[in-house]
Amino acid sequence: MQTFGLIGYPLGHSFSQNFFSSKFQNEGIDAQYLNFEIPTIEDLTAILKTHSSLQGFNVTIPYKEKIIPFLSGISDEAKAIGAVNVVRVVKNNHGEKSLIGYNSDVFGFVESIRPLLKPHNQKALVLGTGGASKAVHYGLQKMGIKTLSVSRNKKEKSITYEEVNALLLNEYQIIVNCTPLGMHPKTKEKPQIPYHLINESHLLYDLVYNPEITSFLKEGIDRGAITKNGLDMLHLQAIKAWEIWNEL
Repeated sequence: MQTFGLIGYPLGHSFSQNFFSSKFQNEGIDAQYLNFEIPTIEDLTAILKTHSSLQGFNVTIPYKEKIIPFLSGISDEAKAIGAVNVVRVVKNNHGEKSLIGYNSDVFGFVESIRPLLKPHNQKALVLGTGGASKAVHYGLQKMGIKTLSVSRNKKEKSITYEEVNALLLNEYQIIVNCTPLGMHPKTKEKPQIPYHLINESHLLYDLVYNPEITSFLKEGIDRGAITKNGLDMLHLQAIKAWEIWNEL
């Protein structure tokens, strides 16, 4: 039986196991998908030894960047993004395993936000600076959209939440939440931006998908903005991961 899986910590919020388990059952694929909730990335070595049939795995918070030193190779796109969320396990003739890293987040994000874009959507604020935000920046810039990071702390090439004002929101009319704020069970949390300045010209996209309508998206809905959660992105990136594992 083929084995695939997910590494991250914690994994209580993940949809990947249900998605792939259903896919395997519905399509008669002799495979299993396991969650590997590891408190440190160093535990990956033990997983590879224990699960000899592992052919590929997804990577989620907080290991999308920490996985890179463990890889034997990395795709050009993942290298440019600086984050990996799909790993393909390749065996040579001697049974030795190599790990090749890819990024399917960018594909999922781009294909899910593209239908919502309007001609005036030329600039985007990206809330958060983790691994997922890097794929979002890359995808938006690939579509010709200028991006700006917003972080809790002052960093190079980013601004703080306190610096988000009326002038900025009038110019940056796409806002993407790449933080875990608002994720179940802490559903009342949201990034601290001046929501009273949001209007119908804005597009609010939340990578969080549980709950379906986060506190962040609710603020946009109440003010007539276009909104979307991250569920379509997850489905699309998962399909892309399957193609990578099977070289489709």
